[in-house]
Amino acid sequence: MATHLHMNQGTGKTSYAKHSWVQKHGLEVVKPITEDAVSNILSADFTDSFAIVDLGCSSGPNTFFALITIIRAVCARCQENSRPMPEFQVYLNDLPENDFNSIFRALPLFYELMREKDGVPGSCFVAGVPNTFYCRLFPANSLHLVHSSYSLHWRSQVPSGLYDENGNPLNKGNIYISEASPPSVREAYLQQFQKDFSSFLRFRSQEVVRGGCMVLIFFGRSSTQQGDEEFHFLWTVLSQAIRNLVSKGLVEEEKLDSFDLPFYDPSAQEVEEEVKREGSFTIARFEQLPLAPWGANKSGKDLALTMRAVVEPLVKYHFGEELMDMLFEEYAQLLQFEINGGKKKHVHFVLVLKNTK
Repeated sequence: MATHLHMNQGTGKTSYAKHSWVQKHGLEVVKPITEDAVSNILSADFTDSFAIVDLGCSSGPNTFFALITIIRAVCARCQENSRPMPEFQVYLNDLPENDFNSIFRALPLFYELMREKDGVPGSCFVAGVPNTFYCRLFPANSLHLVHSSYSLHWRSQVPSGLYDENGNPLNKGNIYISEASPPSVREAYLQQFQKDFSSFLRFRSQEVVRGGCMVLIFFGRSSTQQGDEEFHFLWTVLSQAIRNLVSKGLVEEEKLDSFDLPFYDPSAQEVEEEVKREGSFTIARFEQLPLAPWGANKSGKDLALTMRAVVEPLVKYHFGEELMDMLFEEYAQLLQFEINGGKKKHVHFVLVLKNTK
């Protein structure tokens, strides 16, 4: 997972930097909630420094959009209350194969923007932290605000319960939960989410200062039923695209049956139950934002490019690089039918958690 779970790197035609407009739209919608979380943190006393981490930062313009939103909110709040500007400690976290080089090359422009527009001369220090966020990353009581956008729906691993005692796949013909998936597959994914999210909360509770906040944006579902709506249609259609290649003799059926996504979009109830069970944070705000996964004038090809930027490294590792163009062309055609139907929406969860320990 640490090697192949990352977005497409660089700035090429299939890169995440060029095809992350869905995520950018979500960040824009959530911006007032992020700014409100910053205001709540700054209503209490804090030291001369303000520590921010973006967990699952990826690369490209979205990384800096989130940071600029947070830093500008801190600056505005300090000016309103005639408080001195703090020094900013900014940590960018993702798995080791993330495109950190692109981020570091863009830092001079980020620093210049901060100096010219926000008056933060020489007081913003950025560091990369390559590791999974399902482990301890920072010293105790060192973070004021934890931000994470479109990362927490990814699991630390493929659930172990997707195969029987003889190693036979239980979710044949699918790469994720579908209406046809047996209950054991659904339970395996839920248990993996519970394990991962509990670990995430426990480790962050040790790192976030008292009164600090986390702003977490991730895909969820509005129903308690698994496998039949919202974001799942993207995986269902990708499964169908792979099955089409199987029917053409280009992919072995066993290859499809042995490919499982390390993903889970929980229900609101599952999120709330895990926060309560783990017990380190209180829910300050929990919003569900149903947003169409395509914007105005976006086609199946556009949406397929967005998905390719996200999942191609995993898919390529399993099925081979030579099939990628053909697979995502097939995917684009199938997605166009979904767009023409005009019914599907993502559910974006915005969860603001406060450390009150």
